[in-house]
Amino acid sequence: MTATASTGPTALQWSTDNCTVGRAMEVLGERWTLVVLREVFNGVRRFDDMRRHSGIPRQVLTNRLALLVDAGILRREPYREPGQRERHEYRPTDKGFDLYPVLVAVRAWGDRYLADPEGSPVEFEHVGCGAQVDVVLRCRDGHEVTGRRDVATRPGPGIRPFREG
Repeated sequence: MTATASTGPTALQWSTDNCTVGRAMEVLGERWTLVVLREVFNGVRRFDDMRRHSGIPRQVLTNRLALLVDAGILRREPYREPGQRERHEYRPTDKGFDLYPVLVAVRAWGDRYLADPEGSPVEFEHVGCGAQVDVVLRCRDGHEVTGRRDVATRPGPGIRPFREG
């Protein structure tokens, strides 16, 4: 049976097989992945430093870094300490930098609902003026979206019809 507007939400008519949210969560959906990105964005880019600072188990960190490199979100940069073997540090690619607003949004949500009574442990500052940085929803015509119900989902150019089975 195919859903119609009269039997449920219009979204029931759309396939989720090519959903970009689902695809993104295949890469980002595990807790430690965003923790690795937090570390890299904060300048902690070497494996041992990341492991010590974040508490990520060694094998989990190895797996997460490999996933992020394979996905083109991080790139490996070789370095060598005097007298040591070559190692790598991890730096964001352009694709990785595009995830920075996601981290800012997750931090804002965490600050609102999960922060200690003293407040947020970190703030994001605009280097140019020193003001705090927030994620803002804005339509392509430049209007700021402030209401919780001021955004509606509609079919995009890649939409496919839902078919059961």
